[in-house]
Amino acid sequence: MSVTGGVRCWYEGRGERARYRKRVRAARRAGEEPDDLGPAPSGFTLLPWLLMGMGSFSNLFQGETPNPWVGGLGLLAFNSLYIYVVFRAFDPRARRAASTRAALVLMGAVTCGLALGYGGNWLNFFPLLGLAVGTVARGRWLGRAGVALAVLGGAAAVVREDWKDAVSVAYGTLLSTLVTAAILSLSQAVRELRAAREELARRAVEKERLRFSRDLHDLLGHTLSVVVVKAEAARRLAPADLDAALAQVTDIEAVGRQALTEIREAVTGYREGSLPTELDRARSALRAADVEPVLTQSGPPLAPQTAALLGWVVREAVTNVVRHSGARSCEIAVAGDGDRVRLTVTDDGRGGGVRAAGGAPCGTGLTGLRERLAAAGGSLTAGPGAHGGFTVTAELPADGPDTGVDDPSRTAPHASSRTLPHTSSRTAPGAPSRTGSDAPSRTGSGGLPAGAAPGGPSGPTLSP
Repeated sequence: MSVTGGVRCWYEGRGERARYRKRVRAARRAGEEPDDLGPAPSGFTLLPWLLMGMGSFSNLFQGETPNPWVGGLGLLAFNSLYIYVVFRAFDPRARRAASTRAALVLMGAVTCGLALGYGGNWLNFFPLLGLAVGTVARGRWLGRAGVALAVLGGAAAVVREDWKDAVSVAYGTLLSTLVTAAILSLSQAVRELRAAREELARRAVEKERLRFSRDLHDLLGHTLSVVVVKAEAARRLAPADLDAALAQVTDIEAVGRQALTEIREAVTGYREGSLPTELDRARSALRAADVEPVLTQSGPPLAPQTAALLGWVVREAVTNVVRHSGARSCEIAVAGDGDRVRLTVTDDGRGGGVRAAGGAPCGTGLTGLRERLAAAGGSLTAGPGAHGGFTVTAELPADGPDTGVDDPSRTAPHASSRTLPHTSSRTAPGAPSRTGSDAPSRTGSGGLPAGAAPGGPSGPTLSP
């Protein structure tokens, strides 16, 4: 590795560590635990292991090493080769280069020479050699290389010391080789999986944005085209035939009401929160009401529709806890066994003291939820807990509703499938007739949209 490459690597590592510390501080200021994996391992991670050679360095300065100049040059050569190898090990192309493997072979020769020449603390260079090999070796050659180095280190220790030292050196060499390779491989795999997950999430968001924009285009584009055509017709008819112009205005009103309904359907999936979202909101709402939340979740991932329905249950149950219970704590537990999932919301309040006649809970929220869960093949029960307080329990199939149910993820109907008002047959004298592709298709009966009563258009109205 050149000097320029080493300096660049140092600056890149320093910049990545600074960015990581900045992200951690920002997350902690926001009251969150940082989930960042931190900066990726680099050659700097392995430099502290050179301290294992401090015993040999001490022997040189204390005059306990014969031919100290030879020992010093050997120590310098080993350290230089070690730094060269471990920094190149984190660059896939450099790791596979012949120069890196040649450096490892040279390190092995220097290690054997120093160990056989001096023994003692100089045998510690074998575990360091194994660590360097572990950063470079991959695949099936890793185990063979580790065993070969262990045997080599043990043989050198037998020659210079005794069997006890030989076992220690061989074990340390094998362990450093295999553990280093395993840790670095695992770190790389985790980062690659995380990058793949983030890429999949990004693509999913882009796909959903594209779908939603396409639905809105199909919905609003066709509707606004009808509105424009009818507005032009009303403008032309107004001077000559006021009744015909009013009929066109009535049709515009009907188209607008129908479009409003379809837009609401299109955005339903964005307004209905999923279970994780509702659990976060529940935690925030309970804490705001001085109720201590206790949330537990276990089991396999849930189907989207199941999670959405359970999200509604969490929202309604927590709303009742905040408004009526006077509780000091509330436990929300989600548990699944692969076939069914159970959600339990329990508080330590007044036991649902506000009741309707007959002991049923007041309000229609839980009743509506019970009907929705029953339609999805589930059930909902609510009542006083065994040890006081109030308990709401919901059960659903883990793989999604069994029958038709309001689907939070439904999309807007395609524009071409909608029924639009029929243009009034009355036209002003001399007014041109729109035919062909210039006018949108219009179907219906009696000039009203499908499902509209003769007295006026049907569907929801927008309150002023």
